[in-house]
Order: sequence, then structure tokens, then C-alpha cells
Amino acid sequence: MGQWSLFLQPYKQAVDELKIKLKGIRSQYELEDVHTPVEFITGRVKPLASIYDKTLEREMVFEPSEQLAEEIQDIAGLRIMCQFVDDIATIVATLRKRNDLEVIEERDYISHKKPSGYRSYHIIIKYPVQTIHGEVTILAEIQIRTLAMNFWASIEHSLNYKYEGELPTEISHRLERAAEAAFRLDEEMSLIRDEVKDAQMYFSAFKETANRRYGNSGMKERRLK
Repeated sequence: MGQWSLFLQPYKQAVDELKIKLKGIRSQYELEDVHTPVEFITGRVKPLASIYDKTLEREMVFEPSEQLAEEIQDIAGLRIMCQFVDDIATIVATLRKRNDLEVIEERDYISHKKPSGYRSYHIIIKYPVQTIHGEVTILAEIQIRTLAMNFWASIEHSLNYKYEGELPTEISHRLERAAEAAFRLDEEMSLIRDEVKDAQMYFSAFKETANRRYGNSGMKERRLK
């Protein structure tokens, strides 16, 4: 296990650093008082059990190696959640312009959904990690999706885990229909995005003004009336 801990350490460091940097995108938009394309961000290092499953699929030896680091591109994984489908293109364009990472591959599962109905935008990046032994460049995957896409993907993942990847036909069909329903929701929300953004900005401004005027205790009293 010691070998694996040393091998995975740069990936853990990369996830921690990238989460902070990507959250900075949201903060910068908020400072400019405009709509932020980033709703929230999560990240993880792939568990050893999942890495083992990948090596079995690809008929690779289950041990830390350069080949494993090249073949399994999502050992470090991050997800950026958005409110609107259009926000995804904004985030992709922002990532392409960054100098602290290199985009090496893009997979558009939104325009070209998977047969299951899965939609998301995947970016594979090279990211340099500074260690006590020098710089180590690792591969990481960033998935960008709407809240509706993320809800569907979480449900599908749980069901695939339960049925070990062999979903009953009826459940597969229901998931496909649910994926289309989720995407229609995204499309409808995109049609009224300007109204939604205006409402959110109005609410944020009202809340900030009310907090200054009444303080937190005053706001609580107003809600109780």
C-alpha cells in the first residue's frame, strides 16, 4: 500500500489545488456582480477498487506505473456544476485560456449523448504538481454538467452499482426517458435564463440590503411575522 500512497499523492494534491483554483472562477464572477457559470465544484481521487476494475477491463497489471498513469486519465477527477447548458461553453472557454493547465482532450457528451442518455462535457488536462522531489505532471478529468445532468448521472451510477452494470431492460428504458426529461428541463430553463438571472440578482441585492438595514436578528423577526 505504501507504493500506492506515494503514487496517488500528486493526484490528491492536484485535486485540492484545482478545487481552490476553480472555485476562484466563481468568486471572480461574483466580485464583478455578474452571473457566474459555476454553481459548485466537487473533486475526488479514484478509489483503489475502481482503479483495479479499470486495470481488469484493460488487461493491465494492477500496480503503480507510467502506463497506468497514461491509460487511466481520471484518477484525479473534478466536477463543475452549472445552472444552464450555455454556462458549460463559458467554462470550457475559460479552461482553454488558462496557463496553469493544458487541455489535451475534449469529449462532448452533450451534443453527442451516450446510448444510456448520459450527458456531460469531459475535459482531460495535464496539470503540473510541485513536490519535494520536483515537478510531476499528472492527467486529470474535469466533468462539466448542469444540475439536472448531475442528478441523473448520480442516479444512474447508483443503479449501475446495484446491478453490477447489467441494468434490467425496463430500468434502462426509464433512465433513457428520464435523461430526455432532464435535458428538456435544461432547455426550458435556458429559454428563461435572463429572467432567472435577473430574479437571482434582485434577490441577492435585496438580501444584502436587508441584512445591512435590519441585521440577522431583524431578518429573523421579519420572517416570523
